Amino acid sequence: MQKQKRIVITGLGTKNAIGADAVQFADALRAGVCGIEPIDLFDTSEFRTHKGGQIRNFVARQSIPEEYSIKRMSRADQLSFAATLEALTDAGLYPLTENLGDETGVAIGGGSGGLLEAESFYTELMSRGFDRARFSQLSSIYCASSADRIASNLGLFGPKTTFMTACSAGATALGYARDMILSGQAKMMIAGGVEPMCRITYAAFNALKSVEEDVCRPFDKNRAGLSLGEAAAIVVMEPLEAALERGAKIYGEILGYGVTCDAFHMTAPDEKASGAVRSMQAALKDSGLSTEDIDYINAHGTATPVNDVTETRAIKALFGKRAYSIPVSSTKSMHAHTLGAAGALEGIVCLLALTHGFIPPTIHSQERDDECDLDYVTQGTRNKELRVVLSNSFAFGGNNTTLIFGRYEGPGAVHG
Repeated sequence: MQKQKRIVITGLGTKNAIGADAVQFADALRAGVCGIEPIDLFDTSEFRTHKGGQIRNFVARQSIPEEYSIKRMSRADQLSFAATLEALTDAGLYPLTENLGDETGVAIGGGSGGLLEAESFYTELMSRGFDRARFSQLSSIYCASSADRIASNLGLFGPKTTFMTACSAGATALGYARDMILSGQAKMMIAGGVEPMCRITYAAFNALKSVEEDVCRPFDKNRAGLSLGEAAAIVVMEPLEAALERGAKIYGEILGYGVTCDAFHMTAPDEKASGAVRSMQAALKDSGLSTEDIDYINAHGTATPVNDVTETRAIKALFGKRAYSIPVSSTKSMHAHTLGAAGALEGIVCLLALTHGFIPPTIHSQERDDECDLDYVTQGTRNKELRVVLSNSFAFGGNNTTLIFGRYEGPGAVHG
């Protein structure tokens, strides 16, 4: 049997509430920085909460060269394209050579797409009338627009796919991208997720009463809900042999992933946690690893009362007694829940943890919950050499995805 290719990550790019790029993001994670603050992107006065993980001071033209038109790009398009250019530059691949685009694909997870611009159009329509409203604002309303912009602007002719599986979309995009390379349908993949904040999404979560009025507190006894955020998170993925041939730096390997469905409820997780357990089991089987190999779990950890307990049950059900000795944390306490981008952003968290040797903290947690009784890292960053990390994304609709990343040792390895 032919040995399966090893797929590595050679470039990182992100825009989020605590990092204007991947380097700043790593520093903020280690320092336990909170990016959940009052929102000024739109009016929140009528809602029960007014905070979120908003990206501050983003000026598209500072990250996107003049050669690319940004006139009809949505906020989602601009954020994801800026993160893509950062990831490609980090990988030593920008500007792209002519032949590279022929077999390079794009896989992006998302949710809101251009809804922020659609809201602006609707406001204009109501105030200025049909004849004076700018319909150009709707050119990037659809969620697939971000992947389309990346591919068309960079001349990428490989497979192009957009995932909309709610909070697991970004993670699923990373797993799918690996499969595209393993199957030979692409030689390289640009993969990740993007989620812009918008009033409609913010209103929906407020209506569900699933948001925290102050800052989210995953696993805390008095947690009251999530904090919404926005982000773009992009990685460059390629076979190890290709990365070595061009002398690329390597952040780590994507070892496996699992995807399952709860088939239970549109917004609530199955409290029996069977879907979450099966997702982690599938990722372990795909990677060829066992529960003994996992050194850290980056939890979905949304800080909603039911989710945190359900994920804790899932981890205990799968790992047994060893569950109590595996460090677990939720970085959503810092950058907030970025929905369609969350799985990809937390994938970058895992890669930074592997390369720099630390476990990021769950901040804001003050009082222990008896039902959340694992080794949740709540007292600051924990320095630790990691070999294998597991990242969970458990989404609305019961869409579960688990990713497993491994530390890379060899030529080009990035170690902090």
